[in-house]
Amino acid sequence: MATTHESIDMFPLHRVPVTRPFIWLSEGWDDLWHHPQASLAYGALTVLLGSLILAYDRHPVYIATTIAAFLLVGPIITAGICELSRSRDHGEETNFGHSLKSLRPRRSELMHFAETLLFIAVAGFGITALALYSTTGSIAPALESTLWGDVMAQLSRVQRTAYLLSCTGLAGVVFALSVVTVPMIIDRHVDAGTAMHMSLRAALRDFPAMLVWALLIIALVAFGFATKLIGMVLVLPLLGHATWNAYRDIVEEA
Repeated sequence: MATTHESIDMFPLHRVPVTRPFIWLSEGWDDLWHHPQASLAYGALTVLLGSLILAYDRHPVYIATTIAAFLLVGPIITAGICELSRSRDHGEETNFGHSLKSLRPRRSELMHFAETLLFIAVAGFGITALALYSTTGSIAPALESTLWGDVMAQLSRVQRTAYLLSCTGLAGVVFALSVVTVPMIIDRHVDAGTAMHMSLRAALRDFPAMLVWALLIIALVAFGFATKLIGMVLVLPLLGHATWNAYRDIVEEA
């Protein structure tokens, strides 16, 4: 199926109230339990990937690498979950295999989006590392010194601040580019650039609602990590289905 290159003006946006993200979560919860096996299967895949972060989290370079890997495959997992919601809305088959098969025509645009996020992550971490090296002469403790020790205790205050700012900035950019990107690609068959542009428009247009949505995502993801990723089995499919419902609210019907 060919990608359509629509004008951005072809997709007007609805304004959403600041409390609307709570509705998206409620609707996402309903979607999750409409097809729990398929939804939770995607959650389990996320846990397997996230376990790489927890398996060895004692060096910033390793953490940066695993975050970059997650940004590369995350949009594909999210797309599968959104496809379950889309299929339900259209009265189509809703199972894990069908949701993956339905993504095949969109894989090039989904990979383009994932590669964009990966590039942003690599660039962000690279700039941070360069800034640290030019000012302190070191980007992190030596790898061998962190094998059995607490890496946070060995990072200097400057290094901790730099990595915190880098991760915060990366999270903000990724969120702004992701508000409606994945569901637009699978539902409207647009190219990744158009979908990301629409997400930026939505993030800036309804900033208060988007801020609430971002904080809810942070809280849920934090819960998932606080439970040693067990909670992520539910959190990721919930957020994926909620993202589909956010898209339905934000982007007007064609």
